[in-house]
Amino acid sequence: MRYSPSRRGVLAGAIALIATPALATQDPAVTAAIRAVIGDASAEEGGITLRLPAIAENGGQVPLTVLVDSPQTAERHVTAIHVFATRNPTPGVADFRLTPFMARAEVQTRIRLAEEQRVIVLARFSDGTLRQATADVRVTTGGCLT
Repeated sequence: MRYSPSRRGVLAGAIALIATPALATQDPAVTAAIRAVIGDASAEEGGITLRLPAIAENGGQVPLTVLVDSPQTAERHVTAIHVFATRNPTPGVADFRLTPFMARAEVQTRIRLAEEQRVIVLARFSDGTLRQATADVRVTTGGCLT
């Protein structure tokens, strides 16, 4: 007898992949780095503006701005922003801790990228929810040594 997946089964599988797209196609080192930070929680897409150049001439200093849509009140605010690079020798690039005393949930920095890859940003809120955003970057001259 030939197996034919049900419509419900296909939808459930698609929803599972959508729930954590950052982990859906990553290598084990990236998945382990993300899981070390967020555990078994899943992140939803949206609510994060990620500014990163599409093409970085120098991978040694790529400008990155992360802005999370959050009122930063005592009741609900961003407590942490985590940055991962999928093809760097060490996937965990940066961790930022935030408080409700910050006017905006925004960080700016420069990161090192080894080669063409995806940058994943996760934002953790005070209520435990997670949001994520991703961006693909082409690097002409790598900034990491292996």
